[in-house]
Amino acid sequence: MREGARISDREGSARLLLADELRAGRVDSSALQHPAVVAAVASRPVPPAPLRSLQRLAMKGGLHDFERRNLRPLGAAREAVLGADAPGPPRFLVRVDEFPLAGAYDARPTDDLDRFHEVLSEAGVPYLLAVSSGVARDYLDPAGGESRRLSDSELAALARLRDDGVAFAQHGFDHRTRDALPRRRSELVGLEPDALRELLDAGAERLAEAGIHPDVFVPPFNRFEAGQYDLLAERFEVVCGGPESVALVGYHRTPLWRSGAIYMPAYEPFYGRAAAVTEAVERAIEAQRALWIPLVLHLSWEADSDWSALRRLARSLSGHARAWGELARTAHPAP
Repeated sequence: MREGARISDREGSARLLLADELRAGRVDSSALQHPAVVAAVASRPVPPAPLRSLQRLAMKGGLHDFERRNLRPLGAAREAVLGADAPGPPRFLVRVDEFPLAGAYDARPTDDLDRFHEVLSEAGVPYLLAVSSGVARDYLDPAGGESRRLSDSELAALARLRDDGVAFAQHGFDHRTRDALPRRRSELVGLEPDALRELLDAGAERLAEAGIHPDVFVPPFNRFEAGQYDLLAERFEVVCGGPESVALVGYHRTPLWRSGAIYMPAYEPFYGRAAAVTEAVERAIEAQRALWIPLVLHLSWEADSDWSALRRLARSLSGHARAWGELARTAHPAP
């Protein structure tokens, strides 16, 4: 469980934008009040449902472009403060969903996870793995109730990753949807606060038994209610999301502080299969916008290929991916 935030959301977001420069002493705290920075990192209210639906449709149609609507304005704010010194390597934060595979009630070998880890670790790419504390049988059936704990082989695989410095996120409890409709699948939507706390507590307890104490939360199906965010923010340093989050909480720039935690959804083109993500990564490196960029891969999606696309992506990320622990630390003043 996270401690209370020590700074305002606006200051935290501004510090994320100017993280390296503040640490190196190239700018002082007055830069956090620059009008361009304040405007770029302003936290927006949750839009009404019709507007959220339009935002999601615009994203799908390519009209609500992440590189134009997120990277460009944040990059422009850096330029307003730093001028010619603003360009620099992007800072990618790699998130991997999900382990164990949702619905894999019959425990499977961990060969795919081991291979995935080998590809990224050989390239020196740190990452975060979203881990469920259990696996539901028939996870797309909200009426089901059967769930299993992580197997010995799954626990052993997680221990190997922990020893190698992999970061972990809590990925709900057992990934069972509460709604059968594909566009409304979620393990969290519809839960009252006490029920949500109970689910989070149960998942955290099981993960703690495995030696995992995450301060990052990745909602199953990328869906949670806007009214549930503050409860999540009380518990975790970072609350993640994805394209599906837009219909429920709206489109927000990323990463930004919100209610005392960092809200960090990931959007296309940095959310997807390695082959498509690589093109976006290489564009960002060429553009030299020194921003935090969340990037999401799926273990199962890459296991379906021959790993060649993942190898290419890992080569592109090498030297540009940051450890997740850096994210929250840069948002606080240096001691």
